[in-house]
Amino acid sequence: MAADTAEQFIEALRGLEENRDLEAMVALYAEESEVGNVNAPEKFTGQTGAREFWTKYRDTFGEVRSTFRNRIINDTRAALEWTTEGTTANGAPFNYEGVSILEIEGDRITRFRAYFDPEALGRQIERAATAGQ
Repeated sequence: MAADTAEQFIEALRGLEENRDLEAMVALYAEESEVGNVNAPEKFTGQTGAREFWTKYRDTFGEVRSTFRNRIINDTRAALEWTTEGTTANGAPFNYEGVSILEIEGDRITRFRAYFDPEALGRQIERAATAGQ
């Protein structure tokens, strides 16, 4: 089941990135789930939290596309290694890479965490904002 949910997550992320389709992503999360990354100090919980987290993620970028390099999956967890690239909200190019960890019960994500270098991404976004002024 975790493998199916991990693949659904990848497809939902593609829909979010390409078409801003948020519903498929939100539907993957359990009501008591935790959602976050190393750059988000807020605590996002449940489907409402997933909606807020993924909306903020998508709004950070103009165009965005994630490519998954490795998938390590067992019965209840998935580790997904990725590279994400695209443009910032004002059109400057960016890229970064990291790993997302999904904890899964049944067919729902109960915990999502993404790990990456937030300083490197922040520098790219800040440079783009400064160049746009």
